[in-house]
Amino acid sequence: MDELNPPERLLLGAGPSNVHPRVVKALLSPLVGHLDPYFIEIMDETKKLLAKAFKTKNEFSLPISGTGTAAMEAAICNLVQEGDEVIIGVNGFFAQRMSEMVRRWGGKTLEIKKRWGDVTTKEEVENLFKNSNANLVALVQGETSTGALQPLQDIAKIARAYDALVLVDTVTSFTGVDLDIDGWGIDVCYSSPQKCLNAPPGASPITVGDRALNRIRNRRKPVQSLYFDFTLIERYWSERRMYHHTAPIMNVYALREALMIALEEGLDNRIAKYKRNSEALMAGVEAAGLTMNTEHQYTLPSLNAVRVPEGVDADKVKNIFLDRFNTEIGAGLGELKGQVWRVGLMGLNSSERNVLFFLEALEVSLRKEGHSLKPGVAANAAVDYYDAHQPIN
Repeated sequence: MDELNPPERLLLGAGPSNVHPRVVKALLSPLVGHLDPYFIEIMDETKKLLAKAFKTKNEFSLPISGTGTAAMEAAICNLVQEGDEVIIGVNGFFAQRMSEMVRRWGGKTLEIKKRWGDVTTKEEVENLFKNSNANLVALVQGETSTGALQPLQDIAKIARAYDALVLVDTVTSFTGVDLDIDGWGIDVCYSSPQKCLNAPPGASPITVGDRALNRIRNRRKPVQSLYFDFTLIERYWSERRMYHHTAPIMNVYALREALMIALEEGLDNRIAKYKRNSEALMAGVEAAGLTMNTEHQYTLPSLNAVRVPEGVDADKVKNIFLDRFNTEIGAGLGELKGQVWRVGLMGLNSSERNVLFFLEALEVSLRKEGHSLKPGVAANAAVDYYDAHQPIN
Protein backbone atom coordinates (compact mmCIF):
# COMPACT_ATOMS: atom_id res chain seq x y z
CA MET A 1 0.00 0.00 0.00
CA ASP A 2 1.10 3.56 -0.75
CA GLU A 3 1.36 6.34 1.80
CA LEU A 4 -1.94 8.15 2.38
CA ASN A 5 -2.21 10.96 -0.17
CA PRO A 6 -5.78 12.29 -0.59
CA PRO A 7 -6.42 14.95 -3.27
CA GLU A 8 -6.59 18.60 -2.29
CA ARG A 9 -10.04 19.63 -3.51
CA LEU A 10 -12.10 22.77 -3.24
CA LEU A 11 -15.08 21.67 -1.18
CA LEU A 12 -18.15 23.65 -2.28
CA GLY A 13 -20.61 20.90 -1.43
CA ALA A 14 -22.95 20.36 1.49
CA GLY A 15 -20.07 19.63 3.84
CA PRO A 16 -17.47 19.07 4.95
CA SER A 17 -15.87 22.37 4.02
CA ASN A 18 -12.14 22.90 3.62
CA VAL A 19 -10.33 22.96 6.96
CA HIS A 20 -8.91 26.35 7.92
CA PRO A 21 -5.05 26.44 7.98
CA ARG A 22 -5.08 27.52 11.63
CA VAL A 23 -7.28 24.52 12.45
CA VAL A 24 -4.87 22.23 10.60
CA LYS A 25 -2.07 23.62 12.78
CA ALA A 26 -4.14 22.95 15.90
CA LEU A 27 -4.64 19.34 14.79
CA LEU A 28 -0.85 18.91 14.60
CA SER A 29 -0.47 19.84 18.28
CA PRO A 30 0.82 17.22 20.73
CA LEU A 31 -1.76 14.88 22.20
CA VAL A 32 -2.26 15.02 25.97
CA GLY A 33 -4.51 13.02 28.26
CA HIS A 34 -8.22 13.77 28.55
CA LEU A 35 -7.72 14.78 32.21
CA ASP A 36 -4.39 16.51 31.71
CA PRO A 37 -4.32 20.00 33.33
CA TYR A 38 -3.59 21.53 29.93
CA PHE A 39 -6.56 19.85 28.29
CA ILE A 40 -8.82 20.88 31.17
CA GLU A 41 -7.87 24.48 30.38
CA ILE A 42 -8.76 23.86 26.73
CA MET A 43 -12.10 22.39 27.78
CA ASP A 44 -12.97 25.47 29.82
CA GLU A 45 -11.88 27.81 27.02
CA THR A 46 -13.94 25.86 24.48
CA LYS A 47 -17.04 26.10 26.66
CA LYS A 48 -16.66 29.88 26.94
CA LEU A 49 -16.12 30.25 23.20
CA LEU A 50 -19.17 28.12 22.44
CA ALA A 51 -21.34 30.16 24.78
CA LYS A 52 -20.25 33.36 23.01
CA ALA A 53 -20.92 31.89 19.58
CA PHE A 54 -24.35 30.60 20.66
CA LYS A 55 -25.06 33.93 22.40
CA THR A 56 -26.00 32.26 25.65
CA LYS A 57 -25.16 32.12 29.33
CA ASN A 58 -25.83 28.37 29.40
CA GLU A 59 -23.16 26.61 31.45
CA PHE A 60 -23.94 23.45 29.48
CA SER A 61 -22.31 24.64 26.24
CA LEU A 62 -19.83 22.00 25.12
CA PRO A 63 -18.91 19.61 22.30
CA ILE A 64 -20.56 16.22 22.04
CA SER A 65 -18.07 13.52 21.13
CA GLY A 66 -19.25 12.57 17.67
CA THR A 67 -20.68 14.01 14.47
CA GLY A 68 -23.69 16.28 14.10
CA THR A 69 -25.94 13.22 13.98
CA ALA A 70 -24.55 12.19 17.36
CA ALA A 71 -25.47 15.62 18.73
CA MET A 72 -28.95 15.25 17.26
CA GLU A 73 -29.43 11.86 18.90
CA ALA A 74 -27.97 13.08 22.20
CA ALA A 75 -30.46 15.94 22.32
CA ILE A 76 -33.44 13.78 21.43
CA CYS A 77 -32.68 10.85 23.74
CA ASN A 78 -32.32 13.24 26.69
CA LEU A 79 -35.45 15.29 25.96
CA VAL A 80 -37.90 12.64 24.76
CA GLN A 81 -39.57 10.08 27.00
CA GLU A 82 -41.99 7.29 26.15
CA GLY A 83 -45.27 8.73 24.89
CA ASP A 84 -44.12 12.37 24.63
CA GLU A 85 -45.74 14.30 21.80
CA VAL A 86 -43.23 16.24 19.70
CA ILE A 87 -44.01 18.78 16.98
CA ILE A 88 -41.53 18.58 14.10
CA GLY A 89 -41.34 20.73 11.00
CA VAL A 90 -40.56 18.12 8.33
CA ASN A 91 -39.30 19.89 5.23
CA GLY A 92 -36.15 17.98 4.35
CA PHE A 93 -33.89 15.00 4.90
CA PHE A 94 -32.52 16.01 8.28
CA ALA A 95 -35.90 17.04 9.65
CA GLN A 96 -37.09 13.57 8.64
CA ARG A 97 -34.15 12.11 10.54
CA MET A 98 -35.11 14.06 13.67
CA SER A 99 -38.62 12.69 13.39
CA GLU A 100 -37.34 9.13 13.00
CA MET A 101 -35.11 9.50 16.06
CA VAL A 102 -38.01 10.79 18.15
CA ARG A 103 -40.04 7.70 17.24
CA ARG A 104 -37.13 5.37 18.00
CA TRP A 105 -36.82 6.91 21.47
CA GLY A 106 -40.50 6.33 22.18
CA GLY A 107 -41.97 9.71 21.27
CA LYS A 108 -45.06 10.43 19.19
CA THR A 109 -44.31 12.72 16.26
CA LEU A 110 -46.71 15.43 15.16
CA GLU A 111 -45.28 16.28 11.76
CA ILE A 112 -45.83 19.46 9.80
CA LYS A 113 -44.98 18.21 6.32
CA LYS A 114 -43.85 20.76 3.76
CA ARG A 115 -42.37 20.79 0.29
CA TRP A 116 -38.60 20.28 0.46
CA GLY A 117 -37.51 23.91 0.20
CA ASP A 118 -40.36 25.56 2.12
CA VAL A 119 -40.38 26.44 5.82
CA THR A 120 -42.66 25.76 8.77
CA THR A 121 -44.93 28.65 9.78
CA LYS A 122 -45.78 29.85 13.28
CA GLU A 123 -49.48 29.33 12.53
CA GLU A 124 -48.91 25.66 11.74
CA VAL A 125 -46.99 25.16 14.96
CA GLU A 126 -49.54 26.97 17.12
CA ASN A 127 -52.39 24.97 15.60
CA LEU A 128 -50.72 21.73 16.68
CA PHE A 129 -50.05 23.05 20.17
CA LYS A 130 -53.75 23.94 20.50
CA ASN A 131 -54.77 20.41 19.55
CA SER A 132 -52.18 18.28 21.34
CA ASN A 133 -50.20 17.76 24.54
CA ALA A 134 -46.88 18.45 22.84
CA ASN A 135 -44.05 19.44 25.18
CA LEU A 136 -41.35 19.92 22.55
CA VAL A 137 -41.03 21.48 19.11
CA ALA A 138 -38.05 20.51 16.93
CA LEU A 139 -36.86 22.46 13.89
CA VAL A 140 -33.90 22.55 11.53
CA GLN A 141 -32.71 26.14 11.14
CA GLY A 142 -30.58 25.42 8.08
CA GLU A 143 -31.89 22.38 6.20
CA THR A 144 -28.83 20.96 4.46
CA SER A 145 -30.83 18.93 1.97
CA THR A 146 -32.93 21.81 0.62
CA GLY A 147 -31.07 25.06 1.26
CA ALA A 148 -33.95 26.44 3.34
CA LEU A 149 -33.48 28.84 6.26
CA GLN A 150 -36.15 28.34 8.94
CA PRO A 151 -37.33 31.39 10.95
CA LEU A 152 -37.23 30.59 14.68
CA GLN A 153 -38.12 33.55 16.87
CA ASP A 154 -41.92 33.56 16.59
CA ILE A 155 -42.15 29.79 16.92
CA ALA A 156 -39.98 29.85 20.05
CA LYS A 157 -42.32 32.44 21.60
CA ILE A 158 -45.32 30.22 20.85
CA ALA A 159 -43.62 27.19 22.39
CA ARG A 160 -42.89 29.15 25.57
CA ALA A 161 -46.55 30.15 25.80
CA TYR A 162 -47.44 26.44 25.87
CA ASP A 163 -44.65 25.61 28.36
CA ALA A 164 -42.90 23.53 25.68
CA LEU A 165 -39.21 23.25 24.94
CA VAL A 166 -37.55 24.27 21.67
CA LEU A 167 -34.92 22.08 20.01
CA VAL A 168 -33.02 23.46 17.00
CA ASP A 169 -30.60 21.87 14.54
CA THR A 170 -28.01 24.42 13.35
CA VAL A 171 -25.56 21.99 11.73
CA THR A 172 -25.24 24.03 8.54
CA SER A 173 -26.15 27.46 9.89
CA PHE A 174 -24.12 27.94 13.11
CA THR A 175 -21.96 31.11 12.80
CA GLY A 176 -23.31 31.60 9.27
CA VAL A 177 -26.69 33.18 10.04
CA ASP A 178 -28.16 35.05 12.98
CA LEU A 179 -28.70 32.88 16.05
CA ASP A 180 -29.45 34.13 19.56
CA ILE A 181 -30.12 31.27 21.97
CA ASP A 182 -30.99 33.37 25.04
CA GLY A 183 -32.64 36.23 23.18
CA TRP A 184 -34.92 33.95 21.18
CA GLY A 185 -35.69 31.49 23.97
CA ILE A 186 -34.20 28.33 22.43
CA ASP A 187 -33.75 25.54 24.96
CA VAL A 188 -31.45 23.10 23.17
CA CYS A 189 -29.37 23.72 20.07
CA TYR A 190 -26.71 21.61 18.41
CA SER A 191 -24.41 21.94 15.42
CA SER A 192 -21.38 20.36 13.77
CA PRO A 193 -17.87 21.72 13.15
CA GLN A 194 -17.29 20.66 9.53
CA LYS A 195 -19.60 23.23 7.98
CA CYS A 196 -19.29 26.97 8.68
CA LEU A 197 -16.49 26.46 11.21
CA ASN A 198 -14.04 24.82 8.75
CA ALA A 199 -13.01 22.10 11.20
CA PRO A 200 -13.15 18.30 10.86
CA PRO A 201 -16.17 16.40 12.19
CA GLY A 202 -15.89 14.73 15.57
CA ALA A 203 -16.66 17.27 18.30
CA SER A 204 -20.13 18.74 17.80
CA PRO A 205 -21.30 21.92 19.57
CA ILE A 206 -24.40 21.78 21.75
CA THR A 207 -25.96 24.11 24.29
CA VAL A 208 -28.66 23.19 26.80
CA GLY A 209 -30.61 25.70 28.88
CA ASP A 210 -31.84 25.41 32.45
CA ARG A 211 -35.46 24.61 31.50
CA ALA A 212 -34.29 21.63 29.47
CA LEU A 213 -31.80 20.48 32.11
CA ASN A 214 -34.52 20.59 34.77
CA ARG A 215 -36.72 18.37 32.64
CA ILE A 216 -33.85 15.95 31.99
CA ARG A 217 -32.94 15.74 35.69
CA ASN A 218 -36.55 15.01 36.58
CA ARG A 219 -37.26 12.34 33.96
CA ARG A 220 -39.54 9.47 34.92
CA LYS A 221 -36.76 7.07 33.91
CA PRO A 222 -33.03 7.66 33.37
CA VAL A 223 -31.81 8.40 29.87
CA GLN A 224 -31.45 5.03 28.14
CA SER A 225 -28.17 5.99 26.47
CA LEU A 226 -25.30 6.02 28.97
CA TYR A 227 -22.95 7.56 26.39
CA PHE A 228 -25.23 10.52 25.66
CA ASP A 229 -26.69 11.06 29.15
CA PHE A 230 -26.31 14.80 29.76
CA THR A 231 -26.39 14.36 33.54
CA LEU A 232 -23.23 12.26 33.24
CA ILE A 233 -21.54 14.29 30.50
CA GLU A 234 -21.90 17.53 32.46
CA ARG A 235 -19.99 15.99 35.39
CA TYR A 236 -16.94 15.53 33.16
CA TRP A 237 -17.19 19.02 31.63
CA SER A 238 -17.80 20.68 35.01
CA GLU A 239 -15.27 21.33 37.76
CA ARG A 240 -15.93 17.82 39.13
CA ARG A 241 -14.13 16.23 36.12
CA MET A 242 -15.72 12.85 36.74
CA TYR A 243 -14.65 10.41 34.04
CA HIS A 244 -17.35 9.58 31.51
CA HIS A 245 -15.51 8.74 28.29
CA THR A 246 -12.27 9.71 26.58
CA ALA A 247 -12.91 12.97 24.79
CA PRO A 248 -11.78 13.41 21.14
CA ILE A 249 -8.91 15.62 22.27
CA MET A 250 -7.56 16.61 18.86
CA ASN A 251 -11.06 17.48 17.65
CA VAL A 252 -11.58 19.71 20.67
CA TYR A 253 -8.31 21.47 19.82
CA ALA A 254 -9.67 22.01 16.31
CA LEU A 255 -13.06 23.22 17.49
CA ARG A 256 -11.50 25.69 19.91
CA GLU A 257 -9.34 27.19 17.15
CA ALA A 258 -12.28 27.34 14.72
CA LEU A 259 -14.41 29.17 17.27
CA MET A 260 -11.60 31.64 17.93
CA ILE A 261 -11.39 32.38 14.20
CA ALA A 262 -15.15 32.95 13.95
CA LEU A 263 -15.26 35.24 16.96
CA GLU A 264 -12.18 37.19 15.84
CA GLU A 265 -13.89 37.87 12.51
CA GLY A 266 -17.04 38.88 14.39
CA LEU A 267 -20.36 37.07 14.09
CA ASP A 268 -22.11 40.05 12.52
CA ASN A 269 -19.32 40.42 9.95
CA ARG A 270 -19.49 36.74 9.09
CA ILE A 271 -23.25 36.82 8.71
CA ALA A 272 -23.05 39.85 6.43
CA LYS A 273 -20.34 38.13 4.35
CA TYR A 274 -22.41 34.97 3.95
CA LYS A 275 -25.49 36.95 2.91
CA ARG A 276 -23.57 39.04 0.37
CA ASN A 277 -21.94 36.03 -1.28
CA SER A 278 -25.14 34.01 -1.35
CA GLU A 279 -27.08 36.85 -2.94
CA ALA A 280 -24.35 37.35 -5.55
CA LEU A 281 -24.54 33.65 -6.38
CA MET A 282 -28.33 33.85 -6.70
CA ALA A 283 -28.01 36.90 -8.96
CA GLY A 284 -25.71 34.93 -11.25
CA VAL A 285 -27.84 31.80 -11.23
CA GLU A 286 -31.02 33.68 -12.08
CA ALA A 287 -29.35 35.84 -14.76
CA ALA A 288 -28.41 32.57 -16.46
CA GLY A 289 -32.07 31.52 -16.50
CA LEU A 290 -31.77 29.00 -13.66
CA THR A 291 -33.71 29.03 -10.40
CA MET A 292 -33.13 28.41 -6.72
CA ASN A 293 -34.94 25.73 -4.72
CA THR A 294 -36.07 28.27 -2.12
CA GLU A 295 -37.60 31.71 -1.98
CA HIS A 296 -34.95 34.41 -1.58
CA GLN A 297 -35.96 35.30 1.97
CA TYR A 298 -35.68 31.66 3.03
CA THR A 299 -32.42 30.79 1.24
CA LEU A 300 -29.70 29.48 3.56
CA PRO A 301 -26.60 31.60 2.77
CA SER A 302 -24.18 28.82 3.69
CA LEU A 303 -25.91 26.21 1.48
CA ASN A 304 -27.46 27.36 -1.79
CA ALA A 305 -29.64 24.81 -3.60
CA VAL A 306 -29.77 25.44 -7.36
CA ARG A 307 -32.49 23.71 -9.39
CA VAL A 308 -31.18 21.45 -12.17
CA PRO A 309 -32.48 22.58 -15.58
CA GLU A 310 -34.82 20.22 -17.38
CA GLY A 311 -33.00 17.69 -19.50
CA VAL A 312 -29.68 18.01 -17.64
CA ASP A 313 -28.14 15.06 -15.81
CA ALA A 314 -27.29 16.44 -12.36
CA ASP A 315 -24.69 13.77 -11.60
CA LYS A 316 -22.83 14.32 -14.87
CA VAL A 317 -22.45 18.02 -14.10
CA LYS A 318 -21.34 17.19 -10.57
CA ASN A 319 -18.72 14.82 -11.99
CA ILE A 320 -17.45 17.47 -14.43
CA PHE A 321 -16.90 19.78 -11.46
CA LEU A 322 -14.91 17.05 -9.74
CA ASP A 323 -12.92 15.77 -12.74
CA ARG A 324 -12.23 19.04 -14.56
CA PHE A 325 -12.20 21.62 -11.78
CA ASN A 326 -11.17 19.44 -8.80
CA THR A 327 -14.18 20.86 -6.97
CA GLU A 328 -16.94 19.15 -5.04
CA ILE A 329 -20.53 20.35 -5.22
CA GLY A 330 -23.40 18.54 -3.51
CA ALA A 331 -26.00 16.34 -5.19
CA GLY A 332 -29.66 16.22 -4.20
CA LEU A 333 -30.78 14.02 -1.30
CA GLY A 334 -34.03 12.10 -0.88
CA GLU A 335 -36.93 13.78 -2.65
CA LEU A 336 -34.52 16.19 -4.35
CA LYS A 337 -32.21 13.55 -5.80
CA GLY A 338 -31.27 14.62 -9.32
CA GLN A 339 -33.21 17.90 -8.95
CA VAL A 340 -30.73 20.26 -7.25
CA TRP A 341 -27.07 21.03 -6.84
CA ARG A 342 -26.16 22.08 -3.31
CA VAL A 343 -23.48 24.76 -3.26
CA GLY A 344 -21.76 25.27 0.07
CA LEU A 345 -20.25 28.68 0.83
CA MET A 346 -19.02 27.98 4.34
CA GLY A 347 -16.41 29.74 6.45
CA LEU A 348 -13.34 30.62 4.38
CA ASN A 349 -15.08 29.08 1.34
CA SER A 350 -17.64 31.90 1.39
CA SER A 351 -15.80 34.35 -0.85
CA GLU A 352 -16.30 36.45 -3.96
CA ARG A 353 -13.63 34.41 -5.72
CA ASN A 354 -15.44 31.12 -5.10
CA VAL A 355 -18.81 32.52 -6.18
CA LEU A 356 -17.39 33.70 -9.51
CA PHE A 357 -15.45 30.48 -9.96
CA PHE A 358 -18.55 28.36 -9.35
CA LEU A 359 -20.64 30.34 -11.83
CA GLU A 360 -17.97 30.12 -14.54
CA ALA A 361 -17.45 26.41 -13.91
CA LEU A 362 -21.21 25.83 -14.00
CA GLU A 363 -21.40 27.54 -17.38
CA VAL A 364 -18.66 25.27 -18.78
CA SER A 365 -20.19 22.13 -17.24
CA LEU A 366 -23.67 22.85 -18.56
CA ARG A 367 -22.31 23.59 -22.02
CA LYS A 368 -20.57 20.21 -22.05
CA GLU A 369 -23.96 18.66 -21.26
CA GLY A 370 -25.64 20.46 -24.13
CA HIS A 371 -27.35 23.19 -22.07
CA SER A 372 -26.23 26.48 -23.58
CA LEU A 373 -25.79 29.60 -21.49
CA LYS A 374 -24.81 32.94 -22.90
CA PRO A 375 -21.08 33.20 -22.08
CA GLY A 376 -20.27 35.27 -19.01
CA VAL A 377 -23.86 36.19 -18.12
CA ALA A 378 -23.88 34.49 -14.73
CA ALA A 379 -20.49 35.75 -13.57
CA ASN A 380 -21.15 39.26 -14.90
CA ALA A 381 -24.42 39.45 -12.98
CA ALA A 382 -22.61 38.44 -9.79
CA VAL A 383 -19.92 41.07 -10.41
CA ASP A 384 -22.62 43.70 -10.90
CA TYR A 385 -24.16 42.63 -7.60
CA TYR A 386 -20.83 42.91 -5.81
CA ASP A 387 -20.16 46.35 -7.30
CA ALA A 388 -23.55 47.55 -6.09
CA HIS A 389 -23.23 46.00 -2.63
CA GLN A 390 -19.78 46.82 -1.32
CA PRO A 391 -19.02 45.38 2.14
CA ILE A 392 -19.35 47.79 5.05
CA ASN A 393 -16.09 48.07 6.99
